[in-house]
Amino acid sequence: MPGSQPRLKTNLVDDPERQEGLRLYKEHKMPEAAALLEKVAARRGNDAVVHEALGSALLSRAETLLDPARRKADRLHARKELLRAKELGDNSDLCRVLLAMIPEDGADIAYSESKDVQDAMARGETAFAKGDFDQAIQEYSRALEMDPKLYFAAVYVGDMYFRQKKMDEAGEWFARAVQIDSNKEVAYRYWGDSLLLQGKMKDARAKYIEGVVADPYQHTSWGGLNNWVKTNGLAYQNVSIQLPKAPAFDSKGGATITVDPATLGKKDGGEAWIAYSAERALWHNEKFSKEFPQEKSYRHSLKEEASALTLTATVFEESQHKNKLKDPNPSLVLLSRLKSQGMIEPYVLIVLPDAGIVQDYPAYRDANRDKLSAFIDKYILPPAPE
Repeated sequence: MPGSQPRLKTNLVDDPERQEGLRLYKEHKMPEAAALLEKVAARRGNDAVVHEALGSALLSRAETLLDPARRKADRLHARKELLRAKELGDNSDLCRVLLAMIPEDGADIAYSESKDVQDAMARGETAFAKGDFDQAIQEYSRALEMDPKLYFAAVYVGDMYFRQKKMDEAGEWFARAVQIDSNKEVAYRYWGDSLLLQGKMKDARAKYIEGVVADPYQHTSWGGLNNWVKTNGLAYQNVSIQLPKAPAFDSKGGATITVDPATLGKKDGGEAWIAYSAERALWHNEKFSKEFPQEKSYRHSLKEEASALTLTATVFEESQHKNKLKDPNPSLVLLSRLKSQGMIEPYVLIVLPDAGIVQDYPAYRDANRDKLSAFIDKYILPPAPE
């Protein structure tokens, strides 16, 4: 995958086998790299770089094996090595992505119910693992001809062109994958990686944002932006709002609202947070069943959180207008700005998601993709360097 090589630092004890194994890995000679790195990892148990590279090499080597049992064994071994790298402090996007890819049982990845399509993808994976990118392109393209909706076939063709440094062709195939499914993040991230490698920072930033909007709840979705921020020596913006404790409920629905004494008597508008807790209690006991009659039990929803935050912002604005607050509460100032710009819902979905709220994301994204992108652009990311 684009940008998937680990950080190959060699400022450790001089080790010719280690250096050779990592060289083979960088040259995408995965079977040879796996064989050598297995020996190195056995005596360098605390070398995160080696464990990550070995895990990646084993995963690729598995695709070259005809015996299903041996493929499974390599995948399980790869997972073990990547977990060890993670245990040693490896927080790279590559490590996270590969761990997410590998089934816990080491089973083959199913791309299609069609045997012909699945076989073509398998041949493409084998060619890729051997570094034969042209052959891999032919096989992935053949799979896509048989199934024009096969998202990963288009992505992988783009990836092969990326590895050949044919960036225009890579971008065309990533765009084709997006046309197949605009709600998967992988093609956007790979596309962003190709633009980043070309030094097109603004364009890369835009593609990474689109990837997050496609699915912000996958760790991999943020990998491209993490890399973009790091590459440019920047940092994410702080867009946090200090919320009060949510109301608690007894078995009969009685609400207990906890008021932080620190919010009272400061003349900064902080008393507006009482409205937040009261509105959430009302949603729990009355509004949810009216708004979501098809759902059998209460859940925390986007509508509830946005309603509570909007009401809080309104109460704060009225207090600020009436009392001419000299030192207004910073969280409430930010909340008021989000309200005025129509950004409360994107804020909730991107910054405050929980198990209930995420259920409302697909419908909101389908109707408000541009607004979600604008929120990340303005409130999460620093501007692209000139």
